[in-house]
Amino acid sequence: MRVESLDIPAVRLIVPRRFPDGRGWFAETYSRRALAGFGIADDFVQDNHAYSGRRGTIRGLHFQLPPHAQAKIVRVARGSIYDVAVDLRRGSPTYGGFVGAVLSAENGAQLYIPAGFAHGLCTLEDDTEVLYKASDFYAPALEGSIRWDDPDIGIPWPLEGGQPVISARDAEAPTLAAFDSPFTHP
Repeated sequence: MRVESLDIPAVRLIVPRRFPDGRGWFAETYSRRALAGFGIADDFVQDNHAYSGRRGTIRGLHFQLPPHAQAKIVRVARGSIYDVAVDLRRGSPTYGGFVGAVLSAENGAQLYIPAGFAHGLCTLEDDTEVLYKASDFYAPALEGSIRWDDPDIGIPWPLEGGQPVISARDAEAPTLAAFDSPFTHP
């Protein structure tokens, strides 16, 4: 397993090693011990699976508020996505900044997103399936979101001129400027 720092060092790209043979390949996609060696020591308690039928589907930018904030490890089982993490930690030198990576079934890469970040994705193919681990249980009363197209964040979503498929919740989310973040930078 290889773990790489990104432009926002708290967010990491995880690349599991694949072992190919005549049947296909095998990969260990999660190892608490291996990730702890890279400083990722969250206790993941829930796995989620999302399916998007159309290319250009945007999910996000989502997070959970304390005391049930979630760290996530995101990977793709089928298709591909542009996956994004937005820093919501007040006092962080990268507050309001984002990092993104292409995750696909083919490349096997995963994105580690610590608590204090909003998460969003855009599907790059039809029939895409995304799997992610969460470090706390879903708490509907504490879910939050930031507008996916907030100009102050400026995420270059790969929509190729098309209109995204988004939920009503995501279309009505507040901007970062209107969000009073409870997250703080260590």
